[in-house]
Amino acid sequence: MYKRILAPIDGSETSARAFDSALRLAREFNAEVFPLYVVDVPLVGADAPGYDPSIVRDALFEEGSRVNKEALAKMEREGVTGTPKVVETSALGDDIAHSILRVAVETGADLVVMGTHGRRGFRRLILGSVAERFLRISSRPVLLVPAHDATAEVAPAPAR
Repeated sequence: MYKRILAPIDGSETSARAFDSALRLAREFNAEVFPLYVVDVPLVGADAPGYDPSIVRDALFEEGSRVNKEALAKMEREGVTGTPKVVETSALGDDIAHSILRVAVETGADLVVMGTHGRRGFRRLILGSVAERFLRISSRPVLLVPAHDATAEVAPAPAR
């Protein structure tokens, strides 16, 4: 059913849960997985004296490389093939969600598996989550994996 699964990851616990789900699906369908880390250099502080966005950018690319290396090691342990990618949003309005969609199209992904909450902090409060924005624009099926197991929080029904 699925042959190419895109899995956006950001190093958060939720993206790790989503990545594990992508790996399970890949094993079940003998599919490839494409871990994706998107670098989005914040403009906050861009006009501050001494602010050098290249330092932030370099640090984010290093983080992406580290997260993808961990993903690749997990893929190898699970016997799943695929190629990790690190991409950068463009200054022309290409946000994280649009960057994910661009890579989904480029890789021919027939499923995108992502967590519902990642490492976005304050920006999420203002703009909504990346997952929500991606879900609205996606031309591909999307599997959203929640931050925690909701079934663990459901109390058992009282005995009668």
